[in-house]
Amino acid sequence: MTRYKLIVNPVAGRGAAARAVPFIERTLRDHNLEFDLVRTESPWHAAEMAQQAVADAFDVVVAVGGDGTANEVLNGLMQAKQAGEGSSAMGVLCVGRGNDFAFGVGIPRDLRAGCRALAKGERRWIDVGRVVGGLYPQGRYFGNGLGIGFDTVVGLVAQKMKRLRGFLGYFIATLKTVFLYYRAPLVRIETDEETKTQASLMVSVMNGRRLGGGFMMAPHAEIDDGLLDLCIADQVSRARIFTLIPYFMKGTQASQKEIKTERTKRIVVTAVEGVLPAHADGETLCTEGQELSIELLPRQIEVLYQPSEIDQ
Repeated sequence: MTRYKLIVNPVAGRGAAARAVPFIERTLRDHNLEFDLVRTESPWHAAEMAQQAVADAFDVVVAVGGDGTANEVLNGLMQAKQAGEGSSAMGVLCVGRGNDFAFGVGIPRDLRAGCRALAKGERRWIDVGRVVGGLYPQGRYFGNGLGIGFDTVVGLVAQKMKRLRGFLGYFIATLKTVFLYYRAPLVRIETDEETKTQASLMVSVMNGRRLGGGFMMAPHAEIDDGLLDLCIADQVSRARIFTLIPYFMKGTQASQKEIKTERTKRIVVTAVEGVLPAHADGETLCTEGQELSIELLPRQIEVLYQPSEIDQ
């Protein structure tokens, strides 16, 4: 019988994860699933518990939280794999704010549907990104996306907003960031195809499609195609940032001359002038980084998901 380890971040979603535990336990029992549920107590605890769950031979390790919790669980699974300790599949139950990783993988946001997906056990292999630099010279993994510049500052602003959740919180944070982060650093960008130096307000490196609960940074990205999707924004005026926001919400930003998109297996971003604020899956990598080296590792982890009608 499949054994599930549920790792709950009780503060995720402003405490929504803790409040959801009774419902999750009841629903999983209704599906006759065998599970063990634990709660995180500190940053990175989810990663440590995920790695231990692999050693304890759990078949599936489930992140119960938002993108930060999912990122830690993914890192724990990857660390176990790299250390030769074995492997477990990954699941997610969405109780966070953005749930962008789940969106890109095909995991339903609704908790009841998420529990049903765990019970059905449909699996898919996904690619995993790895970044070296900033606060992580040893490297850190990400499942959905990495941002350098404007979107990182948006995330930092959103974290300080206590009352607003989900896309609305990120949207208001985006408007505020226009007045906080305006002058783009001069960066050198090295990809598989070329090296260029330019002032870049934002460099988004996507494995999934969406950030901030509603900004389609890479609308055509596939999480298992072996490629990173890049979205690079030139330096623009404050007024122009406001007019670009609707394009990012619709995923049509590539139609604008200040936005460049491409695909690559690796990218190195170096600050020539200024510094690099950066995040991975919404988790801060650095606020004043100098160089970030990013690569995509194909088909690293199996994830339990809900197939779309097209998949079936």
